[in-house]
Amino acid sequence: MAQTLRLCRLIAVAALAVVSLAAQFEREPIPERPEVNEQEIADGKRLFDGHCAGCHGPGGRGALGPNLAKPKLSRVTDAESLFLIVDLGIQGTEMPRGWQLHDLEIWKITAYVESLGKLDPEPLPGDPVAGKRVYESKGNCAACHWLNGSGGRQGPELSEIGAARSVAHLHQALLEPSAAVPRGFLLVTAIHKDGRRMEGVRLYDGPFSIQIRDFSDELHSLMKSELTEVVKREGESSMPSYAATLSNTEMDDLVAYLATLQGGS
Repeated sequence: MAQTLRLCRLIAVAALAVVSLAAQFEREPIPERPEVNEQEIADGKRLFDGHCAGCHGPGGRGALGPNLAKPKLSRVTDAESLFLIVDLGIQGTEMPRGWQLHDLEIWKITAYVESLGKLDPEPLPGDPVAGKRVYESKGNCAACHWLNGSGGRQGPELSEIGAARSVAHLHQALLEPSAAVPRGFLLVTAIHKDGRRMEGVRLYDGPFSIQIRDFSDELHSLMKSELTEVVKREGESSMPSYAATLSNTEMDDLVAYLATLQGGS
C-alpha cells in the first residue's frame, strides 16, 4: 500500500512538472523546421517587414528594438531559441509575443533573421575614440546616463546601447531626444496634497504607491493616497538636444562611440 501511495505521488509530481513546463513555454513542442532556402528567407523578410521592422528597423539594423544584423545575438543559442523568442517574446522587455504568427511563419522569420548575421556591419560615421572624449567632456552624458557601472541614472542605461539601437536612431536621439524616447521610460510629476511637486523618472507604478528617481538621483517612494495627481509625461525627455552644442564631426564621433557600446567594459 505504501509503495502504491509513493508511486501515485511520483506520478502526480511528474504530471505537475509537465503542466508547469507547458505553462512556462505556453506552447506545443516546436514543429520540425522546413528546409532553409532562398524562398523561405524571402518569405521571412516579407513577414519581418510587416511584423518586426517597426521596432527592429529596416533590415533588422535596429531602431527601438535591438540591432539583429549581427553574427551573434544575445539570448540566442540556436535556431530553436530564436524561434521561441519570436513566438513567446521576452518577459520583462519590450519584445512582445508573436500571437498573430503561425509556426511556419515563425520559422520563415527565423531564417531571415539568421541571414542578417551574414551582412557586413553597419559603417560607423566617425571616430569612436574621439567620440569617447566627447561623451566624457563636452557631451556631459555621464551626468544622466549609467555606463558600465558608473554615471547618473536619470536617463536610460547605455552599456549596451550600440547593440540595441541603429546608428540612425542614435543620431536622431542626440538631435531630437523626445522623438526617440525608449518604451517604458517615463517622466512623471507627482503632486502632493500640500502642493509640493516631485519630478523625475518613474521606476515603479503600482495600485497604491509610485517610485520616482528625481533629477538629483534621489529615490522616492510615494503613497498615492497622499497625492492629488500623478502627471505622466508621455513622449517627453529631460535630455537636451545637441544640435547646437556639438559640431557635425563631434556628433558623428559621439554616435560612433555609442554604437561600439555592446555590453561589458
